[in-house]
Amino acid sequence: MGRKAGGLFISSQKFGALQKPCMKEMTTFLNCLALNQNNDEKCVRHKELLSMCMDGQTNKSRKPWGSINFHLQRLNRGRK
Repeated sequence: MGRKAGGLFISSQKFGALQKPCMKEMTTFLNCLALNQNNDEKCVRHKELLSMCMDGQTNKSRKPWGSINFHLQRLNRGRK
């Protein structure tokens, strides 16, 4: 579960704050729900905008060559 001492590692939580896709759409949808007592029939437009944004992000979520920590571990193994 833990990491070995001296290993290379980059915290992904630091980079999570840099880019938050669809945050604006999600906020407007949740505000609409709060104003309309959780009646999503009145928030159809906001719901569709959020769905379109989320659908557009599915292809961009994972890079095909793997995570940076995977490659750092590979480099560290080869160095020993």
